[in-house]
Amino acid sequence: MKALAYEKAHSLDAFAMDLVEVGEPELRDRDLLIEIHAVGVNPGEVGMRATRSADPGGRLVLGWEFAGVVIGSGPAATGFTTGDRVMGTGDVTRDGCWAERLAVDHRVVAKIPPELSFVDAASLPIGGLTAWEAMFRDQQTVPPGVDRVLVVGGAGGVGSMATQLLKARSSARVVATASRPESQDWCRAMGADLVVDHTKDVVEQLAAAGLDDVDMVVSTAGTADNLSWISDLLRPFGHLSAIDLDGPLDIGPLVMKSASIHAEMVFSQIVSGADPSNQGSILESVVAHVVAGQLRPVVTTQLDGLTPRTMKTAHELLETRRTVGKVVIAT
Repeated sequence: MKALAYEKAHSLDAFAMDLVEVGEPELRDRDLLIEIHAVGVNPGEVGMRATRSADPGGRLVLGWEFAGVVIGSGPAATGFTTGDRVMGTGDVTRDGCWAERLAVDHRVVAKIPPELSFVDAASLPIGGLTAWEAMFRDQQTVPPGVDRVLVVGGAGGVGSMATQLLKARSSARVVATASRPESQDWCRAMGADLVVDHTKDVVEQLAAAGLDDVDMVVSTAGTADNLSWISDLLRPFGHLSAIDLDGPLDIGPLVMKSASIHAEMVFSQIVSGADPSNQGSILESVVAHVVAGQLRPVVTTQLDGLTPRTMKTAHELLETRRTVGKVVIAT
């Protein structure tokens, strides 16, 4: 089959992904074989391209957000049949979905209805799962006493899903941060009750709106740099959930608040060997909210054709760190 693959980690200027012939995916017992119709492209994958190389003599296929059709299954894969339309994530220790076909554990996959396009569906899994786990963990909504939530980076894929899930599954007042008029408008369209500019004094802006503190902060970017003002805003015994903790974090400012900290990585369960079945259930809930009109897909840029050119364009957009919503490639 054909896949976008590369050998060595490389910069965007030296973009080295090529459409090449690779071996067919090898099905494990719990796997589904998916024919890929659309892929979401994420900042994490852009970072992997720049830092992660294939094993010597091999090629690496990235991509862990997809929508497509089931065309086969392993003996222990249950709940799906050939022809089902599905969306899901994957396993970062295996080849990804920037290919014609993907082998993926059925427990991180959910069916999608006919009215949901493959492109729209491919914008949901990573953001939906990450936001859900960051805010709800294994529960169905935010912890007790969480009535005011600040979403830092509200216009991105995770931030967009976080705001929508909060409005669909809680009564919390949602404040989102965004710095440009278009990203601020997007946050309001996602349901944010208040939008503030994170390039200015966030504490001052919230105080002007009558908010002296918040119960939870969901930080999608810049957590380490922003921790001082985050700790100023977070109430005692509040909650900080961060999805970008890829370096040292000085939690000293949070100690006096006795705050809880949750570091979120969407692949933790499947990589650690834990049972990730709840992730499939979460994706089913996300789909149900879409069907009910309580949550909208977050595609803002659609590219057509899984080619080196379209993938490079997607990476160029994401490296600006100014994208709104999600970039999706229809294969």
